[in-house]
Amino acid sequence: MTRNPRFKKFVRDIVTQTPFLRMIILLVVLWLIFAAGLYFAERRMENATITSYGHALYWGIAAFSTAGIADTPRSGVSQIIGGIWIILGSMLFFGTIVATITAYFMRPLQRPAKQIIETIEYNLEQLDDLSVDELDLLKDTIDTLIVHMERMKQAQERRNATS
Repeated sequence: MTRNPRFKKFVRDIVTQTPFLRMIILLVVLWLIFAAGLYFAERRMENATITSYGHALYWGIAAFSTAGIADTPRSGVSQIIGGIWIILGSMLFFGTIVATITAYFMRPLQRPAKQIIETIEYNLEQLDDLSVDELDLLKDTIDTLIVHMERMKQAQERRNATS
């Protein structure tokens, strides 16, 4: 099976550059906590339909995913817990999707390379108006930029050599 490097980069970008992983972890932790609360609130109720932690876990997924649920919590406490979970779980689940998509596609806009280059080009046109101190600062900045670029090239070459 061949591995698609674009897909690997896409997954790596989603995990490292978006809130996806943190939000999913938060969603799972809250799901486990709310399911436990629901189960403990329902376990001693007569005619309870949520009779095990497994049922509470299933109810938690069905409730916030809008799949529709037949089982309804019986006690007032468990109905409040369930209601909060439906709202919070739905917001987290759908919010995670929206936040991930937004962060992934907005990321290129966070590094406005074109604007940086245009600013540098504009400033280079103004060289005649710069003082010696300003030109010296510009030289130091360019030297730092060149060193940074060389480090990036070396890192890229090492990654390419190990791939």
